[in-house]
Amino acid sequence: MTDSRTTFTAHLVVRGADRAATFYADAFGATELDRIPTPDGRLMSVRLRVGDAVVHVADEFPELGVLAPPSVGGTPVVLALEVPDAAAVLAQAVAAGATVLQPVGDTFWGDLHGQVEDPFGHRWNVSQHVRDVPHDEVVAAAAAMFAGLPAAGSEVV
Repeated sequence: MTDSRTTFTAHLVVRGADRAATFYADAFGATELDRIPTPDGRLMSVRLRVGDAVVHVADEFPELGVLAPPSVGGTPVVLALEVPDAAAVLAQAVAAGATVLQPVGDTFWGDLHGQVEDPFGHRWNVSQHVRDVPHDEVVAAAAAMFAGLPAAGSEVV
């Protein structure tokens, strides 16, 4: 059973947690809540508030197997921000140093949506809900979009 006090908090490992905290403040308006340094100068955690969410940012600790996306060949995770103005937030992230992977555009599920990669290798979806779309229409549109793609596990030549 889930306790009503249960929360989910991302803990992002980066090369340069201090720089990342600054980037997230500039890109997404994060505010720093606190930080925990280690004796060797690395940061075990910088706790940031982004909107209603909290995210921890930490330096790499390779000796503990705690590695950033560049050390493991990228990231399989995409973090999602729902914001009032997706285009403005995406532009702010780019101005702070993010790279656009997908410009903001209209989606079949009812959002204005774009994606950036931050300078530390983490991917961020930035979405603004603009209209409700019935679930069956979203499912049909997704099926149509993915119909031409190779099946999972097949080789792309």
